[in-house]
Amino acid sequence: MASQVACSGCQTTAELPPKSSSSVQETGTLALENAGRGPDELPSIRRALADPDKGVLMSASDSGRRPWRRAVAMAAACLLLSVLPATAASAGGGHGGGGGGGHHGTGCERRTNNTYDKVLQCMTVDGVREHQAAFQAIADQNGGIRAAGTPGYDASVDYVVETMEAAGWIVTLDEFDYLFTPPAVLQQLTPILATYATGAFTGTGFGEVSGNVIPVDINLVPPRASTSGCEAADFAALDFSGLADIALIQRGTCPFADKAINAEAAGAEAVIIFNQGDTPDREGLIIGTLGALEVVDIPVVGASFADGSALAEAGSTAFVDVDPPEPRPQVNVIAELPGRNAGNVVMAGAHLDSVQQGPGIQDNGSGSAVLLEAAQVLAKLRPHNTLRFAWWGAEEDGLLGSAAYVDGLSVEERERIALYLNFDMVGSPNHIFMIYDGDESGFPAPVPVPEGSVAIEDLFESFFTSQDEPYDDAEFSGRSDYEAFILNGIPAGGLFTGAEVVKSPEQAAIWGGTAGEQFDPCYHLACDTFDNVNLHALDVNGDAVAFAVLTYAYSTESVNGVPGQRVPGHFHLPAPAGPEGTTPSGGGHEDARQLL
Repeated sequence: MASQVACSGCQTTAELPPKSSSSVQETGTLALENAGRGPDELPSIRRALADPDKGVLMSASDSGRRPWRRAVAMAAACLLLSVLPATAASAGGGHGGGGGGGHHGTGCERRTNNTYDKVLQCMTVDGVREHQAAFQAIADQNGGIRAAGTPGYDASVDYVVETMEAAGWIVTLDEFDYLFTPPAVLQQLTPILATYATGAFTGTGFGEVSGNVIPVDINLVPPRASTSGCEAADFAALDFSGLADIALIQRGTCPFADKAINAEAAGAEAVIIFNQGDTPDREGLIIGTLGALEVVDIPVVGASFADGSALAEAGSTAFVDVDPPEPRPQVNVIAELPGRNAGNVVMAGAHLDSVQQGPGIQDNGSGSAVLLEAAQVLAKLRPHNTLRFAWWGAEEDGLLGSAAYVDGLSVEERERIALYLNFDMVGSPNHIFMIYDGDESGFPAPVPVPEGSVAIEDLFESFFTSQDEPYDDAEFSGRSDYEAFILNGIPAGGLFTGAEVVKSPEQAAIWGGTAGEQFDPCYHLACDTFDNVNLHALDVNGDAVAFAVLTYAYSTESVNGVPGQRVPGHFHLPAPAGPEGTTPSGGGHEDARQLL
């Protein structure tokens, strides 16, 4: 029998399977209060139930400025409470030993967390989950997404700004130009009526097309080897003489651009490229790039293997719509905690936007939430080096926000940045632990690796070793927001738990989880929700983030030679145990830019 958890002020009632208090932490749910705690010690989202205007989505100084806050704060509170058993026992959250309900109530908010022990006690997975719940509530109130150029992203920016200002950081908004492309539409009209998840390829043309679907040399029979659309000869025997013909092309062998260019040359008015279906990681929705802007003049959209197979049925007709982009300037959120050395800046960042296909609570609500929690834990620190955190916009559109930020810095401002730490997807449900491979021991890097990046990798490796957590290399590929930094000679490093690559049996034996499934089965999909998480991965990586930031807040000498201070207290950091050596080329990502 399902139990019902109702929330005063909520518009919905959640249907949940019964849970015992002993299973709370194991299944990834949270406990927001310990027995005997007073109301002043409850987490901020829990307090929002009694007074949403004083919850996590608004500050006292601007109450009433945004009317959506009350609904979002209430929704976030209800989301967290709905996963609790009726007795709301403590989940014991926090890899470092903090109590349930984030770091609130342990004195963490009132003290200066200036030692590793203090930081690891206060950096809890429950606190991270509060921020993820807020991002989920924002998505729920804004069409299920938080993509750049949408109200969901604007609301996410507001949440980060208000959270960081409340923590005492100096916050600025860094605006950059952005062309917003509305969500693409793909519908099958006959022989069935269906709407499919889709997205426009970078370099697409624009327009609406309703017409016949014409399969181009596709292969739906295992093992499904495909050269569909790679040669002009693939189109020679097909009739694209109509006014609205849609080429249905299967992924495989050659770049997407070749397929789209050949289809346009043959007379197609639109192109659907569906996933190949030859391996488990090539079955879901594929949205790639044609390698440049304005490659073709006709709309090009993606589809999953299953949806492509349905569209391949005889007599199939479809509707494709890709609207032209429109200017919608976006912002990065930049927050700074001044240090005694203003000329040596430690940066850490995570992208804040989701894709247009889902709420992005793992990609990258995980990195964004971890960074927020670390900022709150470190809020009263008086760092030797200046700390600067960034939440980037439009990463999913090609790393646009971070690139614009770095491009906008003067040479002198760039030289002040000692290092950059990047956290993009750190709680994948079928995770492995990966560290950016700065020493190229696992992969030759396709991008420059600035001097000092190896020291960052070594620090993370030593931390994971100290926690008895096995780890592996993630290719130093520049596939996330650290690219702009390394291209300007700034040392970088980061953490990653995997995306669309399938977990091997060897990896399942080391990290658990399910062999044969993607590290993140909901990567870039609507199911990337609050439930799409591995709490152990999020917990360990949260500690690693806070540990690294505290280390470099005191000294970056190992990275750039600038002397600082020793972190107070005593903490033994062992030599790295070394990576497990299980990650294939790509290091947790299939291919760097989805070109083919």
